[in-house]
Amino acid sequence: MTGELKPWRPFGGISSFRRDMDHFWDRFFSVDPGTRPWEKGWVPSFDVSETKDKLIVKTEIAGVDPKEIDIKISGDVLTIKGAKKEEKEEKDESFHLMERRYGAFSRSIQLPMEVSEKKIKATYKNGVLKITLPKSEKSKAKATKIAIE
Repeated sequence: MTGELKPWRPFGGISSFRRDMDHFWDRFFSVDPGTRPWEKGWVPSFDVSETKDKLIVKTEIAGVDPKEIDIKISGDVLTIKGAKKEEKEEKDESFHLMERRYGAFSRSIQLPMEVSEKKIKATYKNGVLKITLPKSEKSKAKATKIAIE
């Protein structure tokens, strides 16, 4: 034994840790299609807003035929289903990059309040689906102030 002190490196040192992290991020952001965890399909994002009398739900679903969209409400859960059809590849056309997503989707959200189901309206313009859900009379009722005794 020489009596020499060596630094303790439980993970093999910073260079080993950096190499492991680089490998992790390379795999996570891989350019190999279908290997990224979020690419197992596509799900449209929602915007939910509220006015005095209604809830408004908007979602971007460009490229989806409105006839292929199914909107249902069950209690306080709104569900939108549909499918985006893949375009046919042209003869003599080879791709360098394909990032657009195709296929079926289904998205459900819980609404923050009761709505009047009979008066719901849906419109589709420029790839944006807008669903207007009038609040029920019970939901419109103002909060009652309670006095402290």
